[in-house]
Amino acid sequence: MTATAVLTARALLLDMDGTLVNSDASVERVWRRWAEQHGLDGDEVMKVVHGRQGYASMALLLPGRPMEQNYADNARMLADETADTDGVVAIPGAPEFLASLRGLPHALVTSADVPLSTARMAAAGLERPEVRVTAESVGASKPDPEGFLKGAAELGVAPGDCVVFEDSGAGIAAGRAAGMTVVGVGPRAAVHEPDVVVEDLTRVRVEAVGDGTIRLYVG
Repeated sequence: MTATAVLTARALLLDMDGTLVNSDASVERVWRRWAEQHGLDGDEVMKVVHGRQGYASMALLLPGRPMEQNYADNARMLADETADTDGVVAIPGAPEFLASLRGLPHALVTSADVPLSTARMAAAGLERPEVRVTAESVGASKPDPEGFLKGAAELGVAPGDCVVFEDSGAGIAAGRAAGMTVVGVGPRAAVHEPDVVVEDLTRVRVEAVGDGTIRLYVG
């Protein structure tokens, strides 16, 4: 971006992996191992898995395989990812960004489950938002908008008054389907055409206006 965009919202909904936390090293290790076990090209697998729950990625990569097998694989991989936090770090600007949201309506909306999101946020040294929508909270994975709509409902804010922060194609599509403004974070986001794109969270400033409105300076 060459100019700063000014957005307004009444609540912010934050993805975790790729948005607040850089967990790419762990994701690559676990998913490339799975790809090899199933005779799939690792590079092609990595194009699919970001932003989705594991079982949903498997359903795309191995169409026709019984979902029971996908759910079982997903449970094992979540445990593997939770145990593998080597290289998990905060996205630049994430600690300051989260600190600026204290006292303002915001929620974590992630495809990770509670143990994985807890482990990764801790490994990155980040404070978890009080309101959290995790894999256990939803019946459908991103790009379905259910998670973001649940986050808005828990905060008592209309979907159209929310701004989503996301990095993946699936997440950006979910935010758009929920009727929300989407800020894309990082290099993966730009190709999926969110409303605004930033390199990282050092490029975002938050201001509480005082009437319940949050003003965002992005860029």
